[in-house]
Amino acid sequence: MRILTIGGTQFIGRHFVQAALDGGHEVTIFHRGRTGAGLFPQATHLTGDRDQDLGALAAGRWDATVDFCAYLPRQVRALAGALGTRGGRHMLISSVSAYRAPAPAGFGEDWPLAELADPETQEITDATYGGLKVLCERAAIDAYGAAATTIIRPTYVIGPFDHSYRLTWWVERLARGGRVLAPGDPADPIQVIDARDLASWMVALLDRSATGAYHAVSPEPPFGFGLLLDAIATEVAPAGTQLTWVDSEFLRAARLTDAALPLWPGASLDDASLSAASPAAALAAGLAPRPLRQSVADIHAHEAASPTAVPAGTGIDAAREADLLAGWTARGPAGR
Repeated sequence: MRILTIGGTQFIGRHFVQAALDGGHEVTIFHRGRTGAGLFPQATHLTGDRDQDLGALAAGRWDATVDFCAYLPRQVRALAGALGTRGGRHMLISSVSAYRAPAPAGFGEDWPLAELADPETQEITDATYGGLKVLCERAAIDAYGAAATTIIRPTYVIGPFDHSYRLTWWVERLARGGRVLAPGDPADPIQVIDARDLASWMVALLDRSATGAYHAVSPEPPFGFGLLLDAIATEVAPAGTQLTWVDSEFLRAARLTDAALPLWPGASLDDASLSAASPAAALAAGLAPRPLRQSVADIHAHEAASPTAVPAGTGIDAAREADLLAGWTARGPAGR
């Protein structure tokens, strides 16, 4: 296939481009040239900012287009206008945040979608992100037709080159050992997907001209944050590492967020339910998630070889963690 990617040099797109090239496909990457500009010399690179100038897409024809970075419906409509019928089948990366929360454990792709109070908003926030993704999905289907559109709704994506540093923070924190603050309840739902498994599966879906909406999530619920941290600890933590579970209410009162404690489900009680989606449709369509411990080992090895720049505000330092643990311990069982 001739595949056009919108984005494709940072994280999910980077793994997708590699999988597509490995599969013998011809790849054209449209990107801003800010990250990974020297990657993939065997691919065709077109430079531009989708919000300002799509002129680089004025010529060319592709069998499929994969959009990794649509956050506003106007971006989807502008891309469709620039490509016309030359983009082939369309694959859009959406999110499980597109669903209305709270959702029941094991919800499927037919669960109701989020709706924005102001569908004209251009402001991307935690409150509008999911609803805007829904509008992007609808804009794609309107432009290309349901029979030529594939919607991928991932949960938290993990793996090497993850610039968000969310799971990576926990991998590196547990690798240091000691007494570790574990937020919330071990049963709080969480799901992840390795970017490499997501990427190879997306290529396979394009190979088969598969359409429709799919969750890209793993493991199947129920799966709690405790099992996630246990898997990480088993792989990287030194002997003597101790997880201390601290109540979400206590942490929220201390003004902790899911940036300070990445992936913490208790930071938003309603949204946590969206981390218990059914993977049944994706598994039936060929998604094959690797064992979580393998992802953890690969992330840890990648950080040892090429440390990721930690985004500002991500994680807590040792002193803050110690203070929180001391405060929690001081409350005693009666205060909990």
